[in-house]
Amino acid sequence: MPAPANRRPGQPWRPGKSVPAAVDPGLPSADIRIGYAPCSHLGQELDSQLDALAKHGISRDRIFSEKVSTRIKVRPRFEEALRTAREVEAHAPHCRVIFTVFEMKRLGRDAAELTALADHLTERGLVLEMLAGPLPGIYDPTGPGKLLFGFFAAMAETERENIRESTLEGLETAARKGKYGGRPPVITDDMLHTVLRRKTPGESAEQIQPDLIIPTGKRKGQNPSLSSIYRALAEHGKARAYPEAVETAQADLAVLQQRDRSPV
Repeated sequence: MPAPANRRPGQPWRPGKSVPAAVDPGLPSADIRIGYAPCSHLGQELDSQLDALAKHGISRDRIFSEKVSTRIKVRPRFEEALRTAREVEAHAPHCRVIFTVFEMKRLGRDAAELTALADHLTERGLVLEMLAGPLPGIYDPTGPGKLLFGFFAAMAETERENIRESTLEGLETAARKGKYGGRPPVITDDMLHTVLRRKTPGESAEQIQPDLIIPTGKRKGQNPSLSSIYRALAEHGKARAYPEAVETAQADLAVLQQRDRSPV
C-alpha cells in the first residue's frame, strides 16, 4: 500500500481524503439546463425570455432572472446562476450542464465581457447555449465557433453603441427645444400601440395612417405623416433590441445636463 504524499518520518499515519467513487459508465447521462434571463429597468423583454426558456424545457426554479441597470457591474442573479451551474456539474459529472440564455446580447454588455464569460463557462466544463440571435444553439468554443462568436459579439457591441449615440443625439436635440423623450410628439404611446397591434396581422403603415389622429399641438386633428410613423417604429425597435443602450443614453444626457448646470 503506497504511503500518503504528506507522510513524513516520525509522523503518525492519518487517513487522507477518501477518493471519489468512479462514475458508473452505465449511468444514464442527461442534459441539465440552467437558464438566465436579464433585462434593464427600461426593458420589457423579461416575460418573453422566461417563456422561451420555459418552452425549451427549463423549469422555473432553474431560471434566474433579474432587472438590473447596465450601470451596475454586479449582477446577483447571474452570479447565483453560475454558482448553481457549477454545483450541479460537480454533483452530476455524468451529465452535461448547459447554461442557457435567450440570445448572445443577454449574456454580457460588450464584446470583451461576452467573450470572457463564454471562456469562463467552457473552462469550467459548462456548455453555453443561445436560443435566438445570430448564433442559436450550442456554442462551440473551438475553431470556427469561437471566431464566429467573437465576430457577432463585436457586431452586437457596435450596434449597441450606435443606438446609444443616436438616442443621445435625439435626446439632446429634444432637450434644447424644451422637449423630453426621444419619440416625436405627434406619435403618442396610444398611437404607437395601435400601429404595433395592427401591424402584427399584416396591415401596412399606409393602411393604418388614416385612422391615426394627432391629439395635440399645431397639427391637432390631422393624420401623422408616414415618416413619423416609421420613425416611431424604428425607435421602438431600437429600445426593444437594446434597452440598455437607451438607458445608458438617458444616463449620459443627465450627466451632461448636470455638468452644464454646474458652476465653473
